[in-house]
Order: sequence, then structure tokens, then C-alpha cells
Amino acid sequence: MLTACLEVLGLALCVTGSLLAMVACGLPMWRVSAFIDSNILVAQTLWEGLWMSCVVQSTGQMQCKVHDSMLALEQDHQTARALTVISAVLGIVALAVTVAGAQCTNCIRDETIKARVVHAGGVIYIISGLFVLVPLCWMAHRIILDFNNPNIPPSKKREIGAAIYVGWAAAALLLLGGTLLCCSFAQTVRGANPMKYTPTKTIAVNGEFNKNLYV
Repeated sequence: MLTACLEVLGLALCVTGSLLAMVACGLPMWRVSAFIDSNILVAQTLWEGLWMSCVVQSTGQMQCKVHDSMLALEQDHQTARALTVISAVLGIVALAVTVAGAQCTNCIRDETIKARVVHAGGVIYIISGLFVLVPLCWMAHRIILDFNNPNIPPSKKREIGAAIYVGWAAAALLLLGGTLLCCSFAQTVRGANPMKYTPTKTIAVNGEFNKNLYV
């Protein structure tokens, strides 16, 4: 029962994390305009994402443009694109693997093999979380460095956008859910191989072993 609960909870967290990672990958708000110094009152706000850039006017109108060439992008954007797409693919693969070995399905009959398959799905989810976490932290690091760089004019400085925060939440859910799936494997192995204790030999009053234990 505990194994099934861990699997359901871990799978729910991982699926939610995968969906959030896909949303963060598609959102254009990785880097947004920084309102500092004389740049407080502006007529438009700039959003920069992995796939497109958007300009939001003060009237509420928004215009977006997809990046024309991937090779023309910065190295950070290219790496972030690749890693987030790989993370999304790994999330789909991990979902198929975990469902195949879950307690609520009959794809695999042997309980030990099912537990190992779920464990493999949990490991894939953890790898998926790491793949989405690396570009997020690297991009945030670069944004903070550029923001504190006095050589960059205020109009060129950017702040951390909402997509990065969504991605961090997705990575946390993927890592936590994958860990729970791995814990369910340990619980299954412990239940399948319980510790066996041999009976302790007792000595009777006359100094001989109690023969009632040998039936």
C-alpha cells in the first residue's frame, strides 16, 4: 500500500513538473526589461525568450517575433534550448516507463521487475530535472552578472523573468517526484525480502537445550 502511494504521489509530481518545464521552455519571459535609474518610465517592455522576443506597449498591445536563426543566437540561448527540449523528451520517456511498471498496471507481471522499471523511471525524471535546472541557473547567473556590470547601460540591463521561476518550480517537482519513485523501489525490495530471524535457543533448568523447539 505504501509503495502504491509513493508511486502515485511521485508520478503526479513528476508529470506536473514536466508540464511546467514545457511551459517554461515556451514562455518568452526569460529575460525582461529592468526598470532602473532613468529607465523607470518607459512606453514599452521587452521580453526575451528561447524561441521569440516580445514587445509589450504601455497600452497593452503586444508584438512578438520568432528568432530568425538559431545560429545567430547567443551560446546561452542555444544551450538552454537544447537542454530544455531534451528534458521534455526525457519527461515523456520517463512517464511511459513509470506507467509500464506501476502497481496499477498489468504491463509487467513480475513484481521485482516492475519495481526496477519504476526505479528506472524515477532516475530518468531526476535526470530530466537536472537538464532543465542547469540552463535556468546559468541564465539567471548571466542576468545577475550583466545587471551588476557598470559597463552595461541601464537600457540594456535585464531582470530574471517569470519563465525562470516557473522552470525552477518544475525542476524541484521533477527532482522530488523522481526521488519518491526511487524510494518506492526501496520499499518494494524491503517488502519482498523481509529480514528473517532464527529462534534463540533456550537452556532448561537442568542445563540441556529445550527440546520443545525441535518439533
